Amino acid sequence: MAVIYTCFCTDVIHEGHLNIIRQAKRYGEVVAGVLCDSEMIRYNRFPTVSFEERKQMVEKIEGISRVVVQNQIMYDTILEELQPEYVIHGDNWLNGPEKAIRSRLVKKLNEYGGRLIEVPYTYNETVRKIDTIYREKLAMPEYRRKRLKQLLEMVPIVKTMEAHSGLTGLLVEKTVVEHDGGLDQFDAMWISSLCDSTAKGKPDIELVDMTSRFRTIDDIMEVTTKPIIFDGDTGGLTQHFVYTVKSLERMGVSAVIIEDKTGLKKNSLFGTEVEQTQDSIENFCEKIAAGKRIQRTEDFMIIARIESLILDRGMEDALCRARAYVQAGADGIMIHSRKKTADEVLEFCDYFRKQDSNTPLVVVPTSFSSITEAELAAHGVNIVIYANQLTRSAFPAMEQTAQKILKHHRALEADADLMPIKDIITLIDEE
Repeated sequence: MAVIYTCFCTDVIHEGHLNIIRQAKRYGEVVAGVLCDSEMIRYNRFPTVSFEERKQMVEKIEGISRVVVQNQIMYDTILEELQPEYVIHGDNWLNGPEKAIRSRLVKKLNEYGGRLIEVPYTYNETVRKIDTIYREKLAMPEYRRKRLKQLLEMVPIVKTMEAHSGLTGLLVEKTVVEHDGGLDQFDAMWISSLCDSTAKGKPDIELVDMTSRFRTIDDIMEVTTKPIIFDGDTGGLTQHFVYTVKSLERMGVSAVIIEDKTGLKKNSLFGTEVEQTQDSIENFCEKIAAGKRIQRTEDFMIIARIESLILDRGMEDALCRARAYVQAGADGIMIHSRKKTADEVLEFCDYFRKQDSNTPLVVVPTSFSSITEAELAAHGVNIVIYANQLTRSAFPAMEQTAQKILKHHRALEADADLMPIKDIITLIDEE
C-alpha cells in the first residue's frame, strides 16, 4: 500500500486540513507529521499549545494511520526515513517564503520517483475566522508576556530586532528568509528609547515620557504578536520604576532592561567622552528588588544592564555587579561594550558562565557587528539585540530621496530606489 505523507504546522484543525486527509486517503496509507516547536517558530507563528497537545490533536483525525515528529521545516530527513510515494500539501506555498520549502521537496522527491500532490487551499469564512482568532490569541497579553521565557527554552539564541512604530513592528513580524537549509525570522522586538526618541525628533536623554513610550508599545502590539523587550533606560527613581513594571506587565511586555547609571542619561556608546555616573550596587539592587516585588506574574523579566565596561571600570567590577544583581532578583544580565571587537564581552560571558550557568545573558553587538549569533551562543549568550539598525537604515534612504527630489524638481529619479506603495500596504492586515 502506498504511503502518503503530510505535515501539520497548526494549533487548530479546520476543514482545510480535513480535506487534505480526505484527498490523501484516496492514494493509500496516510502518515502525518507534526512540526516540532523550534521549527514552528522559525517558519510560522509561535505555537499557543504544547507540542504534545498538537500531536494528540492530529492523532484524533480519522483516516491517519500514524503520526510522526518532523524536526526540520525542510522535508529532507523525513523523506529519507519514510520514502513516501506521495507528499500532499495545500497549494498555498507557490509564492512567498514557503516556495523554498516546496522547491526543495520537489527536488528530493524526484531523486527517488516520489510525487507531490497539491490540493487547492481551503479559505472560506469559517477558516478566515479561525485564523483571525488564532492571530488575536497570539497577541493577547497573557500569551505574549510569557513568550520570551518560552523562547529561551526553545532556541539557541533569541534574535531581537528594534521596532519604533507599527510599520517597523510589521517588518520585524513578517520578514522571513531562506537560510542554511531552512526558513528563519526574528523572535522578538526591542523598543529602544534611542529609536523611539529619534522617531519623535527628540534627544535620547529620557525626555520622551513613559506615557508617550507606552503609546509606541500600543501601536506595535496592535499589529504584531512577537514578544517585546522594553528599553527602560535607568528605570528612573525606584518609586517610579515600580509603576513602570506594573504597566509593562499589564500590557503584555515580556521584559524591561534597565542600566545601572544615574543622572541625565547619555548614550552608552559615548563612554567616558561625556560625564556618566554609575549607580552604586546597593541602590541598583534595591531598584531591581522593588521591581520584582511588585510583579504579579512569573512571566515578566527584569534584566540588569551593566555599564562597567563602557565606563572603563574593569572586568572584576562588571562581574561583581552581575553577581549582586542576580542575587537581588534580576532575571537576566546585559553586558555592554563600545569596543570595535567583542573580545571583552566574550571574556565577561565566559567568566560569568563559570559562576552561573542559568541566568540569561543579553548582548547588543552594535559596535562589534561582525560577530555572528552562533559565536555569541557558543559563549553562553541567550539574547542578541539588533538595537537600532532599522532606524539607521531608514534615515540615509529618506535623506537621499529628499535630495533627489530637490535636485531634479520631480520624483522620477527617486522612484528606482522606492518600494511600490502597494507592496508596503500588503504588510498591513485588513482585519
